[in-house]
Amino acid sequence: MISSAQSAAEHFEEQFGYSPAGVWSAPGRVNLIGEHTDYNEGFVLPFAINRRTYAAVSERSDQVARIASGFSGEMVELEISEIQKGKVSGWSAYPLGVAWSLIQAGAKPQGFDLYVDSNVPVGAGLSSSAAIECSVALALNDLWGSGFPRSVLAKVGQRAENEIVGAPTGIMDQTASFFGQVDHAVFLDCRTLDAKAIPLSLKENGLEIVVMDTRVAHRLTDGGYASRRQSCEEAAEILGVTSLRDVTIEGLEASRDLLEDLVYKRARHVVTENERVRQTVELLSASGPKFIGQLMIESHASMRDDFQISIPELDVAVETAISEGAIGARMTGGGFGGAAIALIEAERVASLTTAVLDKFRDQGFEKPEIFKVTADEGAKREI
Repeated sequence: MISSAQSAAEHFEEQFGYSPAGVWSAPGRVNLIGEHTDYNEGFVLPFAINRRTYAAVSERSDQVARIASGFSGEMVELEISEIQKGKVSGWSAYPLGVAWSLIQAGAKPQGFDLYVDSNVPVGAGLSSSAAIECSVALALNDLWGSGFPRSVLAKVGQRAENEIVGAPTGIMDQTASFFGQVDHAVFLDCRTLDAKAIPLSLKENGLEIVVMDTRVAHRLTDGGYASRRQSCEEAAEILGVTSLRDVTIEGLEASRDLLEDLVYKRARHVVTENERVRQTVELLSASGPKFIGQLMIESHASMRDDFQISIPELDVAVETAISEGAIGARMTGGGFGGAAIALIEAERVASLTTAVLDKFRDQGFEKPEIFKVTADEGAKREI
C-alpha cells in the first residue's frame, strides 16, 4: 500500500514535473484536557495523533513559491517577498505564512515548490492547520539551512497563524505537533514553554481514545474565539495580574464582585481548567489513565456552561459516550463545532460508535465521523 508520504511525492511530481527534494510530515493533535488555557499562559495536555499532514518540497532557483494540495484544485504562485496579511487567503495562507514567519526569524529564503497532502480532518478541532504549519516549517528549515530548533519552529508556526492567517491562537498546537511522542501526552507550561512527556499507558490499561467528529466546522464567524480571549484579558486586568495563570480558584471567588457575571464565568473556566490539567498529570503519573475520567467530564461541563463554546452535537456526543460506559469524555479544540473525545475500554468502542451514530440520526444531526486515535511521534522527515 502506498504511504501518504509516497503519495505526496507522486502528486508533487504530477503537479510540477519533477521529484521533490523530500517529504516532511507533522501530526494533528488531540487535546486531552486544557482548553483555552494556552493564550492565558496556563497549562495544557495535548498529544500528537496518528493522522498526519505531508509536505513534499523542493527549492527553486528563483524567489517564487508555488503551492498545490490534495484538498484544493488551485495552485497558488507568488514571489516570497509579496507574502503579507491580506495578500494571501484560504488554505495557502498557512504554508505561505510559515515561509514569511521563518524569514522574520532570520532565515535566508529561497523559492520553493510545495505539495501538501493530509489525512487530518479539517475543521474538527484536531489542529489540521498546525499540522500544515509544522510540516512546512520543518521542511523549509531543512532546505534553507536555517538550523532553528523545534521550539523556535513552533513559534514560527504560531506567528504565521496569528499574523498572516489572522487567528489569535496560542502555541499549544504547534508544540504538540513538534514534540509528540508515541503513547505520551505533552504537558506544556504555556508561560515558560517548558514541555514534559507524560506517559498515557492506554494499551496496557485496555483503553482507547475515540474521536467523535461532529462534522460541524468551527462556527467562528461571530468572533466567538476572539470575544472569549477578550473577556479573559479583561478579567486579568481587573484582577491586577498579567494573565489568568496567576489567579487561584480561591482568589477568583474572593474577587467575584469586581467582575461582570459573564467575565467571571469566562475566568472561572480558565482558572479551574488549569487546576484540572495539573490534577490530570498527577493522576496519570500516580494512578494511570483509568482515574482521569471525572476531570474530563468536569472540563466539558465548564466549557459548556462557563465558557459557552459547546454546541448540541458535542453535548450529545459526550453524553452518549458516558452513557455507553466511557471513563471520561469532553469536547476538544476551540469549540463552536469540531470533535469530542471519549476515553473508553477497548471492548466498548463498537457499542459506543453504534450508539453515537444512532443518537445523531435520531436528533437529525449530520452523520459524525468516529475513529480511534493513538499518541504518535511529532514532526519528522519521511523521505
